[in-house]
Amino acid sequence: MPDEKRPSFAGNITADDVAAEAGVSRWTVNRAFRKEASISPKSLEKVRIAAERLGYVPDLRAASLASDRTNLVALLIDDFANPHKLVMMERLTRILRREGWDTLLVNTLGRDDAGHALMSASQRRVDAVILIGIQFDDDVLDAALHARRFRKLIIFARTSRNPNTISIAVDDVSAMTEIANYVHERGYRRPLFLAGPRTSSAHLLRKETFVDYWREHFGSEPETVPVAAYDPALSAAVVEETLAKRNRDDFPDILVCENDAIAIGAIDVIRHKLKLRIPEDIAVTGFDDVPEAESANYRLTTYRQPLTDMAEYLVEVLGSSEDRDFDRMFSGRLTVRESA
Repeated sequence: MPDEKRPSFAGNITADDVAAEAGVSRWTVNRAFRKEASISPKSLEKVRIAAERLGYVPDLRAASLASDRTNLVALLIDDFANPHKLVMMERLTRILRREGWDTLLVNTLGRDDAGHALMSASQRRVDAVILIGIQFDDDVLDAALHARRFRKLIIFARTSRNPNTISIAVDDVSAMTEIANYVHERGYRRPLFLAGPRTSSAHLLRKETFVDYWREHFGSEPETVPVAAYDPALSAAVVEETLAKRNRDDFPDILVCENDAIAIGAIDVIRHKLKLRIPEDIAVTGFDDVPEAESANYRLTTYRQPLTDMAEYLVEVLGSSEDRDFDRMFSGRLTVRESA
């Protein structure tokens, strides 16, 4: 026989209904759905059984209005052609969720949309905005910070010159110096650096570090070629255009790539369009250590970012009420495989 006490629409159930069903106060019901609130195991079990019986779901929006924290962060991401962004997104959302933080995912559609996306996210009453994209310049960041609708603006996996942001990133200078040392010690002398898109705020220092290293050690400027996006297909087109009309004697002996997406595109065109061997004819290095890097198709020598450690620290920053410099640089490790 149907339960006559169970209403037809669970959305009409309130905390008062659960309190009456469980034989506890409304405040006990509220505490039962609040992380780390003080409540006895016996009362918690009563509330859980009553809520399940009635189909009650707490209104998180109402709860956040009664508190100064929503436990909701906006995650703004672009550049989905770059496989490392998906790895970062998975790691971040998994660790955030484990620690009681929910995420609002915003796909920024390009540089012209970046400011609108950031301001829109700031109007959603989130505790923090996390940027893991490349489309954010200083004007956009300043406008968002001026609105002050969130406590923290965090740049993840990049560094920002803006003093009002928090940067959580790998130490690009140390990492690229390690790669440059490896290239040097392995005897490569004609490198071509494939650089990603330049940004005016959330920036990588990989190209500058490699160029400075080569000048210091060899007194010459290494060749650099830009790729407008972290997109393997675009990288393949750039490498093919750069090398197709050269004599073999003029080829670089190694392509040092700013990230793995660029390196993967470069390997594809070297093997399948130029019909060359890797690493015998041209070696390739990357940066990030995406899952494809380890596959038999690429076996890419690359630098692994410590994403788990970075994400764990991000959670620590979110939970802190301190007013201090939270910027932190992390060290990863060079992973050597057959591509170089």
